[in-house]
Amino acid sequence: MNSNIELESRYCAHNYHPLPVVLVRGEGVYVWDDQGKRYLDMMSAYSAVSHGHCHPRLVNALSKQAGQLAIVSRAFYTDKLAPFLEKACQMTGQEMALPMNTGAEAVETALKAARKWAYKVKGVADDQAEIIVCDGNFHGRTISIVSFSSEQQYRDGFGPLTPGFKTVPFGDADALEAVINPNTAAFLVEPIQGEGGIVVPPPGYLKRVAKICSDNNVLLLCDEIQTGLGRTGTLLASDHDAVKPDGLILGKALGGGLMPVSLFLSSREVMDVFQPGDHGSTFGGNPLSSAVALEGLNILEEEGLIDASREMGDYFISSLIELQSSLIKEVRGRGLLIGVEFHANKVAARTVCEQLMDRGILSKETHDTVVRFAPPLMITRDQVDEVINQLSQVLAGLAG
Repeated sequence: MNSNIELESRYCAHNYHPLPVVLVRGEGVYVWDDQGKRYLDMMSAYSAVSHGHCHPRLVNALSKQAGQLAIVSRAFYTDKLAPFLEKACQMTGQEMALPMNTGAEAVETALKAARKWAYKVKGVADDQAEIIVCDGNFHGRTISIVSFSSEQQYRDGFGPLTPGFKTVPFGDADALEAVINPNTAAFLVEPIQGEGGIVVPPPGYLKRVAKICSDNNVLLLCDEIQTGLGRTGTLLASDHDAVKPDGLILGKALGGGLMPVSLFLSSREVMDVFQPGDHGSTFGGNPLSSAVALEGLNILEEEGLIDASREMGDYFISSLIELQSSLIKEVRGRGLLIGVEFHANKVAARTVCEQLMDRGILSKETHDTVVRFAPPLMITRDQVDEVINQLSQVLAGLAG
């Protein structure tokens, strides 16, 4: 066994099941292992590396800011946070933002905002607010978030679970409408379910639920941690339905693949429920992460990565559909957030990932049956062709 893998297995909690490769370097869409072998990265760290590994502009922004001022906490003002939040709000059409670090922290922030808004603005009785979520959701791993997960493993052993949540089927607007009541504070939804298997809802779903929420004075909270910032071929996945959510959650790619950066963005009405001491984070909004995130937003626009995601995504998806392997059950996705679901009785998704790894393609399975393809947004047609070629050979061998 590789010494690094053995050492990690000994000292690191076994809460992940990585593929057996030790990565030491990255550039653009490529990563290299400790033996010098090069791989095409089809994971982008679950969409966190949308700009590509070690983007020179991001590395420069990080290095420059690290040598100037990194962390002081929000006990003081800095010169980097305001320009970052201004840019994020202007790009997304939101009025205010609250900076955090990880995606789960931003989701927790959204939940707290929705509940307090329900009590202070909507007039829900104390401790009666309800938040509606979807089957198959993935919003993080905190106690409150796993409490409303429909995945049994995520909940097992972590009770007592947090109350105050109702679950409806994803993609079913009628089901949402049926469970809304006067205590409903918000509907939290991923425009496309990522960890759930790259599940795309029916056309017009988000537009319909936006109207339902508006008609019932319920906040629509869109978790775009995986789907946002160009991943699906538009700035936000909610843009496909021309929907501006009442609350927007961003993370992953917001940190340019270098820093953990997340945001909850919303209207002034919602954000004004927070008073000093209600919520906070020592590292959230620090000048180092703010400088990197601002540069990352500028790169998305100036280097055309959103358009590239749409164009290469269309090409990638059509190429996958043309494979027509008997092992493939369905190809689905938008932009460069793509899932290939395999027939469970024919092949395990991890087996596909392991054989792709041997051929220089790195991806990871989800829910045993789906292999995701979510590369950095600057991937080229030739690189997509290489992935398709290697996948075709893997599937031919597995099909016998």
